[in-house]
Amino acid sequence: MTPNLTGAYLMRVLAWHTLLLLLLLIGSQVMRALEPGALLLGGVFMGLNFALLSVGIRWVLSPTASRKKQRLGMALLSVKLLLFLGLVSALFFRMNLDGVSFVAGISSLLVASLIGTLVSGPSFSST
Repeated sequence: MTPNLTGAYLMRVLAWHTLLLLLLLIGSQVMRALEPGALLLGGVFMGLNFALLSVGIRWVLSPTASRKKQRLGMALLSVKLLLFLGLVSALFFRMNLDGVSFVAGISSLLVASLIGTLVSGPSFSST
């Protein structure tokens, strides 16, 4: 019942994510509530993570993928995991980021995913 991570779904979620980030950025500037740099950094971080994850999963789980493409997908997922763990560690230990703003940027992808799923309508596939 979950939507496939097709290119159209990925683009729809990333478009909603971008729109939500812009709305959060405008709202935070008006209310002076969130730090814009940390907000954008969290949003870009999560959007890039989501895109790389969807490509890696598609390569690994595709029934028509060759053995080489599956191995390349696994390597991509492993490198992505290490890279993003290292980046998060470096961001919080080396830079003075506002954690609430960063998490608000990250959370906008979760909301965008929910909106993207609801907008696409129900899925009635039997798989």
